[in-house]
Amino acid sequence: MKHVLLRHRDVPDIHKLEVYRKNGGYEAWQQVLKMQPADVIDVVKASGLRGRGGAGFPTGIKWSFIPKGAEEVYVVINTDESETGTFKDRELLERNPHQVIEGALIAAYAVGAKAIYNYWRGEYMDAAHECQAAVKEAYEAGLIGENILESGFSCDFYNHFGAGAYICGEETALLNSLMGYLGQPWSKPPFPAIEGLYAKPTVVNNTETMANIPPIIVNGADWYRQIGTERSPGPKIACLSGHVNKPGNYEVPLGITYRELIFGEAYGGGIPGGKAFKALLPSGGSGPIMIDEHLDVPMTFEGPETVGSVMGSASLIVMDETVNMVWATTKAIHFFHHESCGKCTPCREGTYWMEQLLHRIMEGHGTERDVRVLENVAENIGGKTLCALGEFARNPVLSSIKHFPEDYRALVQPSAEIPLAVAAD
Repeated sequence: MKHVLLRHRDVPDIHKLEVYRKNGGYEAWQQVLKMQPADVIDVVKASGLRGRGGAGFPTGIKWSFIPKGAEEVYVVINTDESETGTFKDRELLERNPHQVIEGALIAAYAVGAKAIYNYWRGEYMDAAHECQAAVKEAYEAGLIGENILESGFSCDFYNHFGAGAYICGEETALLNSLMGYLGQPWSKPPFPAIEGLYAKPTVVNNTETMANIPPIIVNGADWYRQIGTERSPGPKIACLSGHVNKPGNYEVPLGITYRELIFGEAYGGGIPGGKAFKALLPSGGSGPIMIDEHLDVPMTFEGPETVGSVMGSASLIVMDETVNMVWATTKAIHFFHHESCGKCTPCREGTYWMEQLLHRIMEGHGTERDVRVLENVAENIGGKTLCALGEFARNPVLSSIKHFPEDYRALVQPSAEIPLAVAAD
């Protein structure tokens, strides 16, 4: 299909303002400046666009939560792309930055914001050069700044870099970091739409979400709904990595199956060396593991839920038959333990003890009882933390025990009191 988001693959040098404008760039922005803000929100609502950062909240509804008549409003782009296996936002901002900028400007106009902050993952400083150059071009062309295109609307754009904390992908932790505080989540309410950045109403949207906005405005909500499915409309960038012949970013209509993404010749092209597929992490380390019998479900917001998983940001990590899932789980929990901000005791202590137990098992000192304790610790983290990191951390543990008890059984010593066979129930 023709690219809607990864347009640089069809149009060389579209990162340059001149080329972007020759190919329809900023037409949506000019159109929006002649509309009522409420009408812009209605178009986005009608499109069915849902957030592309992982949570999938309807974008237009999120914008509508901003109080009417608020004097000071902010728009924040979440480019803290720290989820394992995710690299879509980086490509967008390196190769097609103006589309993201234009989308953010439209969001700012719709909610009445006078400033946009693009919050970058700290490790992405080298990747930000093209985006910074694009912002400079847009300022010089009068597309950002004071009295934009003589419309009476003014808005500034700032790139801001985090310090490399995974937790800052969570919107309240991101806002705390942006304000100079510790990057830790806060208890809701207040929600950012009411009290966000500097305690003012704030919209936080993912980078890919913003890139969807201009084509929706230009082509209309009905056109957008022709892509994807009824409940999950539009295109989605899937990040494919791990044991696949052709890793990379693929823009696909929502509704494609995971099997086609992994094995289709137009996409992943199958497993290297003819090895057998073993497991899929459908949302980086955060989503529950999927196995072969799950691969025919559609990649939509609701599809993976039918098999106990989530689409998330669509960062697919494929593992072949050579991978020991206890090892893979240990790697994932090491990451979550390292990235826990420490604010919530269940997450801070739970990730520590899960990592300790997994290391004991991996080193051959564990028993079947240790697996039961590991499972119990994971179950006691769920639903007890301010943000989703604790929930994410337990997913690889519980799903690996459920689907691959044999990998644990091969590493542990028998325990008569609590047999490991219970894990398969």
